Amino acid sequence: MERIPKLQGHNCFACGTANPIGLNLSFYRREAYVCSDITLEKNYEGWENMAHGGIVSTLLDEVMSWAVIYFRKILFVTRTMRVKYIRPVPLYRLLTVKGEIIEGQNRRLCGARGLIQDEERNILARGEATFAILSDKDLYLVPDRVKTEMGNLFKRL
Repeated sequence: MERIPKLQGHNCFACGTANPIGLNLSFYRREAYVCSDITLEKNYEGWENMAHGGIVSTLLDEVMSWAVIYFRKILFVTRTMRVKYIRPVPLYRLLTVKGEIIEGQNRRLCGARGLIQDEERNILARGEATFAILSDKDLYLVPDRVKTEMGNLFKRL
């Protein structure tokens, strides 16, 4: 298992360290996957004792995004995402979220798959996404500080 360096001070709901209500996800690499372990609590509830579907999709989007960051080292945005909710995602239990790259995309797109498992490795949800790789002309959308931080992160990966 290889820990993936975490960006500090960002307000991202999923991985940011500066968001007091965020998930504060950390990531590690295991084989062809980027993974994160989390135990969701009451603040992320939908139906009683189950994670809200939006939180489930957020977990999948984020782990797939970090798979792209880790394996492709590019700047991108989520273009499409499909989620299949298989079983209720429980609160107060350890979950593992996994993301991997899907090969076969073109130079402007990158694909990824993700899943959420419980402690018994039951698959609770799956996702698949396409990410649009930002071209040089689109990089004006990304603040200079973020471009610098991501460039430094890519060099460490």
